[in-house]
Amino acid sequence: MTQDSTPAGVPLSQDDRARLDQVFMQVVLDVQAQVQAQKPTHGSNLAAMFHKETVTEALQGCAMLIAGWNAGRVDEAGVTRAAKALRALELPDLAERLEKLRGIAQG
Repeated sequence: MTQDSTPAGVPLSQDDRARLDQVFMQVVLDVQAQVQAQKPTHGSNLAAMFHKETVTEALQGCAMLIAGWNAGRVDEAGVTRAAKALRALELPDLAERLEKLRGIAQG
C-alpha cells in the first residue's frame, strides 16, 4: 500500500491565495486572539490544566492552518483540531467560522 505524499487539505491556486490572504489571516488571527482571552470556567487546578491544554490545541490548530495556507492549501487536520478545541471551550460560533475556511476558494 502506498501513501499519497500530498498533505491533506483543500488546495489553493496562487491567485486564490493572494486574493484571499487578508480574509483568511483575519479569521485565524481573530480566533487566536479570542482563544487567548478565554479564562477557565471553573476555579480548580484540574479545570485550569484542561483549559490550558484545550487552548493549546486550538492555537496549534491555527498554527497548522497558517502553515498549510503558506503551502497553498487549507489544512484539513488544522481545521478539525482547532474547531474541536473551540467547541470544548464553548465557542461554537468561532468553530463554525473556522470550518467555513474549507470552502474559502469556492466563493
